[in-house]
Amino acid sequence: MTDITAIGEILIDLTQSGLTEQGIPRFDANPGGAPANLAVAASRLGAKTAFIGRVGRDSYGGFLRRTLEQNRVDVTGLSVDPTQHTTLAIVSLDERGERSFSFYRDPSADVNLRFEDVPAELLENTCVLHFGSVSLTAEPSRSATLRAVQTAKAHGVLISYDPNYRASLWPDEETAVRQMRDPLPLVDILKISDEELPLLTGLTDPERGSARLAEKGIRLILVTLGANGAFYRFGGRIGHVPGVRVTVGDTNGAGDTFFGAALSQLVRLKSLDTLMEEELERILRFANRAASITTSRHGAIPAMPTLEEMAE
Repeated sequence: MTDITAIGEILIDLTQSGLTEQGIPRFDANPGGAPANLAVAASRLGAKTAFIGRVGRDSYGGFLRRTLEQNRVDVTGLSVDPTQHTTLAIVSLDERGERSFSFYRDPSADVNLRFEDVPAELLENTCVLHFGSVSLTAEPSRSATLRAVQTAKAHGVLISYDPNYRASLWPDEETAVRQMRDPLPLVDILKISDEELPLLTGLTDPERGSARLAEKGIRLILVTLGANGAFYRFGGRIGHVPGVRVTVGDTNGAGDTFFGAALSQLVRLKSLDTLMEEELERILRFANRAASITTSRHGAIPAMPTLEEMAE
């Protein structure tokens, strides 16, 4: 039995790391992709995780597989595409460490994931199935992801969702909003940023926006607020857990670390029904600390903390 299985994109983040003496931008090839990031974050923090996705038959694909294996993530569901290359994302940073993305992805291996590539046992024998919205941007990965979610849901698996919006991957905002909203009735645990909240709800206030999302039947809603921490809605209860102040090196992967850390703790419970408010706030403090460590370093997966670091 796996604690958390993540399905979706795994790719190379070419992350700006400085300038050469001639003023030319320098980029590091970091492993990335939000669902893969989450699987690694949760694994480093003690959860048993697996990943379902697709890479190219190239050096980057081999590197990503080794990265997952080195972080004790089950790669049974990681297939290799014989014709398409591994996806590249160019991650540029401003002076505050904030990111902007451009993708070399049309076509690419992650978009070519088909439901036939998904091992049924990974969907049936997991506590949580996690997915994001990037794999919903194109076929056949969209249909594969949604069918996997529906299959897992039918087996009583908890569904977690991160509608991480990447504007350049959608034909237009209207299409993005419609398709990002479609899976919400299947979701048990939602993590959404304060930037994405108005996109899906039309509201900027976390209390009012999360109330609108809860109408879809979502049991636990987490709204990340950057340096200000996280807002939560669990049933009729709401609250705010402050963030941890750090010197920012790179915000890439912070949200995935936060959600992976939270899920790594939530799966220790027998059921969401037993979750008390005090325990939820403890979990979110843990998740905020984990995200702050990632934010203080560079890269996504390379920057994620271990359980030993958290204990220190």
